[in-house]
Amino acid sequence: MPYIKTMAGTEHIRRALLDWYDVRRRDLPWRTGPGEASDPYKVWLSEIMLQQTTVATVGSYFGEFMARWPDVTALAKADLDDVLVAWQGLGYYARARNLHKCARVVADAHGGRFPNTVDGLLELPGIGPYTARAIAAIAFNRAAMPVDGNIERVTARLFNIETPLPQGKADIAAKAETFTSDHRPGDFAQAMMDLGATVCTPKSPKCLLCPLADFCEARKKGSPERLPARVPKKARPERCCVMFWLENGDGGVLLRKRPESGLLGGMTELPSTPWREGAWPDADEIVAHQPVDMDWAPVDGEAVHVFTHFRLTIRLLKGTARAGANTDGFWVRPEDFPAHALPTVIKKAVGLVRDGSA
Repeated sequence: MPYIKTMAGTEHIRRALLDWYDVRRRDLPWRTGPGEASDPYKVWLSEIMLQQTTVATVGSYFGEFMARWPDVTALAKADLDDVLVAWQGLGYYARARNLHKCARVVADAHGGRFPNTVDGLLELPGIGPYTARAIAAIAFNRAAMPVDGNIERVTARLFNIETPLPQGKADIAAKAETFTSDHRPGDFAQAMMDLGATVCTPKSPKCLLCPLADFCEARKKGSPERLPARVPKKARPERCCVMFWLENGDGGVLLRKRPESGLLGGMTELPSTPWREGAWPDADEIVAHQPVDMDWAPVDGEAVHVFTHFRLTIRLLKGTARAGANTDGFWVRPEDFPAHALPTVIKKAVGLVRDGSA
C-alpha cells in the first residue's frame, strides 16, 4: 500500500506542507498575517470573486470593493446597480447579484455576522459546498476541506488518480477529505491552493521545489503533468445576433436592461435580436426585433465574445431616431457608459462604433 495512503503518511504531508506554507505563503490582499484571525467578510468576498477568475484579476476589484463597501452591512445597503457596475469585467454576473443578496441576508437575518459552520453558510445565497467549506476553514478554523481547481490538481497527482474529469471529481474529493483536521485547517487549505498555483502547476510542475515530492505517486510514475486527466471537450456552439446602435438628437444612445434572471441578468445592453445558433441573413427577421421602425446602416466588422458554453458573433446596425420616437429603454451618452453595468460582450459591440475595435 503506498505510503501516503496511511494515516501517518497523511500527517507527514500536512506537516511538510504547513512548514512550506509558513515560509512560502502568498501575500494576498484578503489574507491576514500569520497567527492573525481572518476577517469572514474578506474571505467570503474573495472566494466569490475567485470563482472562475484568476487571483491576478481579482486583486484590483477586491481593493475597490473594500474601499467602497468595507463590511457586509455597507454592501447590503448598496444599490444593486452600483454593485453590478463595480463588478464589470469579472464576468459570471450571477455572482454579483447573489453577492448583494447574500450581504442583505447576513445583515438582516444574522446581525451582520456570517454563520460559522458549513451547514449555516450553505443556507446563504450564492454559497455552494466549496465556498462554504473554504469560508468555514479559513475564516472560522473549522475542520473542512474545500476542493478548488488547485487542490483538485495537487490531490490527483499525490494519489495518482487517473479517472478523467469530471468523472474523477468524486474520487479526488474523497482523497482530499482525508486531509481534514482540526489543526490549522484554514492554513492547510490555503497551502494546498498556493502549492497548486505556484509549484504543482497545470503545465511543467516544479517538482524539484515541491515539499510533497517524496509523497507524490504521479511523480513516481514519471508524468505528473498528465493529471488530472480530462475527457476531451466538445466543440463550443456558435451563436449569432444583431445589435442596434440607436442615437437621438442629444447624443444619447438607447440602452436597456436585461431580465433579472438568466445570462447577464440585470446588466445593461444594446437592443438586440435573440442570440441564436445560425446567422441572421434575413432583413425581415432582423427588423422584427428593431427598437424603432426605421432604415438602418450596417457597421463594418464583427465583434466576437466567448462565453463558457458558447461563442457569440455580433453584427451591429446603426441609426438615428426621429424626434419623439417611442422606444423601450433609456438614453445614455457614450461618455457616461462607465456609470452603467455594461458587460464585456456589450463593450465589444460598442467598440465597433466608437473606435473600430472588437
